[in-house]
Amino acid sequence: MNRLPSADVLDQVRDIPIYRASIERGHFPILEKPEIARGFPDNWMTPKLKRALEAGEAEFVLSTGTNHARMQLIRPPYFLLRSYYRLWSEHPDLGALWHTGARRVSLTTVLATEHVARVNARKPGATRGERWLDDRTLYLNRRLDPAGWERDEVERMLAEIREAAGAHPEGAYLLDCSGYHLAHLIRAVAAWELWDAFPRPAGIVHAYEYTPLNVRAYLRAHFDCPVIDLFGSTELGYLFYSDAHGRYQPYLKDMSVELIPVQPGSGIHSLIVTSVRNPYMPLVRYRSGDCVRTRDNSTDAGQIVSFCGREKELLPTPAGPVAQADLDARIAAISPRVFLHQLHLAGDDACRLSYTTFDDAPLAPADSSELAAAVSDLTKRSCDLEHRTGIPIGPSGKYAWLTAPAPAA
Repeated sequence: MNRLPSADVLDQVRDIPIYRASIERGHFPILEKPEIARGFPDNWMTPKLKRALEAGEAEFVLSTGTNHARMQLIRPPYFLLRSYYRLWSEHPDLGALWHTGARRVSLTTVLATEHVARVNARKPGATRGERWLDDRTLYLNRRLDPAGWERDEVERMLAEIREAAGAHPEGAYLLDCSGYHLAHLIRAVAAWELWDAFPRPAGIVHAYEYTPLNVRAYLRAHFDCPVIDLFGSTELGYLFYSDAHGRYQPYLKDMSVELIPVQPGSGIHSLIVTSVRNPYMPLVRYRSGDCVRTRDNSTDAGQIVSFCGREKELLPTPAGPVAQADLDARIAAISPRVFLHQLHLAGDDACRLSYTTFDDAPLAPADSSELAAAVSDLTKRSCDLEHRTGIPIGPSGKYAWLTAPAPAA
């Protein structure tokens, strides 16, 4: 199979050391993250890039590290932000609000907030405060685990939301979030009866991780506005967006994607991306680490219907690999009350599903039995259910859907 990129892509990568052998062979293997880091930055250095770095037209940055180890990148200043804002400005459900100047309030991992603070520390006085990314975007969260927010923190965040909304003539603002974090905020606001202090967003975007079906439904139940999913990464920018009805649309300017089955017949595909959107670090046949499913199980990227989790987190079973979204779909089909969940593997043939609910009450016995049976059928392991009032968050500020015992020493 021919693995050469298009002629215009070849022209843009011809002088980059990391691609020279591929050009000579006439074949580009899949580009993995370790290969990007090996010999960095010399493996990317060209006279053009050197001049751009000297002129400040390109800069070294680190990815936030919330999905994988932090990775060094080279890109134009504000590359991701401009890509993000362009998508917001062109989105069919958000664009009109964006063009009227609605501010963006971001409620996501503390690592993302700290990343903004680090950038501002290098450029003091460039924004209104350390958590302002620019004049339009404020990051709210200052705590690793949103389940531990105290009332004064929630009241501080609501006050900052009101200030952002008040800058718009109609009080409109756009809420950018991790779906989990916003669900935690909803629960805290309800528990402390603070709804009167919470101006409703004009649009919601969840864009930082896989958002479970029950969490998406929970957000829609509480806010009468478009709830949009954006899919992308720090190194690539954004590749797909959903509309207000949950249908995904490609956003592949200066990009192309291919799908490679992770295992024949599984219906799960690795997402391989070629992108020249970043002119200083174009990525050819880059393995993003994400998995997708298509409407017809084919490798046609135009048929993508779901982004189903990370490739490194697939669970092997005798019936084929299971993705995060596969377990999520089983849970949502049985009970909309489940909030957080985590699957713990035990040995080769057993597992335990820990879960919380939005109302903190355990599932009814019939639902519990049905859910345990559904998880057993999916994983080919015997399954016990464990209701909990909380599930620990990971060091990245995200929840792990799958855990396994540490290997014996």
